[in-house]
Amino acid sequence: MTHDLELEIVLGRIRPRERLVEDELMAKFRAKRHVVRSALNELEQRGLIERRQNKGARVREYTRDEVKALYEFRAELHRLAISKINLPLDDETVARMADLADAHEAACADGRLADVIEHNNAFHDCLFDRCGNPFLATTIRQVGAAANSIRSYRIADPNLLKQAASEHRAMIEAARVGDREELDRLVERHILPSRNLYLKDQASQSEIVYPATVWP
Repeated sequence: MTHDLELEIVLGRIRPRERLVEDELMAKFRAKRHVVRSALNELEQRGLIERRQNKGARVREYTRDEVKALYEFRAELHRLAISKINLPLDDETVARMADLADAHEAACADGRLADVIEHNNAFHDCLFDRCGNPFLATTIRQVGAAANSIRSYRIADPNLLKQAASEHRAMIEAARVGDREELDRLVERHILPSRNLYLKDQASQSEIVYPATVWP
């Protein structure tokens, strides 16, 4: 059930600030209470949901400063991983990334959003696993999971999904020819749309307009 609940959040079907009521989740997923509680505990540990006294569990909402800190950290981790990858990538890894990019694009075209997420994650795991440091690769996965409620904002926009697919192709080419600077630029740019949409939504709710692409 943990995977299914996380998928609902990543797909934007359950949004930040939305309450997660045990009885409703039991009915929705046809699960026993202890299974629901176990899933909530695991997602809380991952930073995807939060519990507040007398208010129960809800999908975590990040403040603007927390979003800034989280995405700066993600970018730093990605840069570190890219700096450690032996470039140009070997033919086998390039072929694997190309296959995953194909699968991602096909899922986007068919509207299979759960598969879009799966193939997108596998694509980036394939790249970052080449850094040669399993602890770094695992940390990138964990921090990415903590940002899932933010990343959900991109999945609902077909144009941004097309942009993501195009960036995947550009990453493959940069890795294939060994252009580390370009690969680093592409990877950093790749995570910005979700962050920007999240901040835009947050600003609209507070009736404050912040710049979408730059930090003060």
